[in-house]
Amino acid sequence: MARMIKPRKLKDFKQDKKLEQRFEEQMQKLPDAQLASSLDDQIREVKLMLGESNDLVIREFHWGPGRTLRAGLVFLDGLIKSETIDEQVLAPLMIRTVELPPLERIQESEIPKLVLQHYLPRADAQIAKNCRDLVKGVLSGSTALLFDGSEQGVLLNTQGWEKRPVQEPVSESVVRGPREGFTETLRVNTALIRRRIKDPNLRLYNFKVGTRTATDVTMIYIMGLAKPGVVEEVKNRIAAIEVDGILDSGYIEQYIEDNHWTPFPLIQNTERSDKAVANLLEGKVIILVDGSPFALITPSVFSQFYHSPEDYYERFLIATLLRLIRTISMTMALLLPSLYIAFTSFHPEMIPSKLVIAMAAGRATVPFPSVIEALAMEVSIEILREASVRLPGPIGPTIGIVGALIVGEAAVRAGIVSPIMVIIVSLTTIGSFAAPSYNSAIALRMLRFPVMLLAAAFGLYGIMLFIIAIVMHLCSLKSFGVPYLSPITPVNLLQMGDSFIRIPLHKMKKRPNEFAQDRESRRINPTSAEDIEPK
Repeated sequence: MARMIKPRKLKDFKQDKKLEQRFEEQMQKLPDAQLASSLDDQIREVKLMLGESNDLVIREFHWGPGRTLRAGLVFLDGLIKSETIDEQVLAPLMIRTVELPPLERIQESEIPKLVLQHYLPRADAQIAKNCRDLVKGVLSGSTALLFDGSEQGVLLNTQGWEKRPVQEPVSESVVRGPREGFTETLRVNTALIRRRIKDPNLRLYNFKVGTRTATDVTMIYIMGLAKPGVVEEVKNRIAAIEVDGILDSGYIEQYIEDNHWTPFPLIQNTERSDKAVANLLEGKVIILVDGSPFALITPSVFSQFYHSPEDYYERFLIATLLRLIRTISMTMALLLPSLYIAFTSFHPEMIPSKLVIAMAAGRATVPFPSVIEALAMEVSIEILREASVRLPGPIGPTIGIVGALIVGEAAVRAGIVSPIMVIIVSLTTIGSFAAPSYNSAIALRMLRFPVMLLAAAFGLYGIMLFIIAIVMHLCSLKSFGVPYLSPITPVNLLQMGDSFIRIPLHKMKKRPNEFAQDRESRRINPTSAEDIEPK
């Protein structure tokens, strides 16, 4: 018979609380504590801090002349590459013959330096002088090398966990352009940017964010292009984050954005390395987070959320046409259902006569008013869209399309909705897919519902009130001091050539002065065929 488990009493929880508090106090004392000189004491301290973890590996060995000196390796299995330890650490220490000074002349503090000079001449090695640095290095994937008789250890970079290769971005596919996307490994992402920008002024500033995860966060900018005030503001906001853990760049975005209550994204994210580099060249700041393939772009303005990287890889006429199509698609996605409600409920005289007759015939069997009809269809489409995202990759899109067709056809046959409503909802859904930015598309999808309610209450007047309120709200927003509707308001005619349209590249001679310093505003010299004078 199974033994009954007694419920825990309040004093048991209080005792656990005291133990946890005592452990926290002990951890606070560890940063100032030096390593013990005895190897056994050093290993005991490491075990005390890391606990009895089954992935903690401690290996003792002898090295030096005649293998008379004791040492130990400490690492976490799964975070290191065992071949690196065997070939580049243990083999030199145990096999290589190096003439050292007599042991009685070697000071204890000099042992790590001698090892790095004669046995392990590695550029990525560093000396750890206390328990905190040693344990943090081990938790980051380094291997700690401890010596009997020395109060200092050596941290060797032996990271070797599994990494996802550089692949084409899933969320930002293009017809023309590079296929390289960021990965979850921070150093791979910084290398993708370094490979494209061979400028000594490219600066990378690193943070450790999260008291428990100690996540690496890197801020990247080009000195001389980015405004010092923006760089300092980004740096201060990241440094002010106090949280247990950071698991994705979305955490950072929510902590540092200017307005937490707006539906519009104030910080752009991207998986594409070429897009991040292009924004760096405009004077913006990029934020990379270890473990996240999405980079953050600051500051960001409203118009750039409807730009695609391939707009700059195509000729300006094609790029301008595509941007205008996206603008029309976004307008349809936001206002089309509400216009249908307003026209059918309040302003049927504004619809052509033949179309009114066709719409009336289609709605003859529908028992609901147009607003209920539209809300029901929009909610159904949102449910199908969310379900298609959560289903496995090959099945999801198929289920979404087939489900929408089946539900729409069945609803029309049952007389629940009219055929024109199915067409409007389909156009609305397709229009929202045209947005290059997922965040901006979600904002429009969310705002679609309040404008439908306003249209049902006040007709076209409600839609106009909604548009005025949204424009006023957008005018009040700023992203790190930059007006969100720039360059539309405040008006900047020179920068409007790269907003909702795109002028030829050889005419874009100045960087956006909202982001770049004035003294670095020149972008290119005239290099078009029209500007080159014949010799």
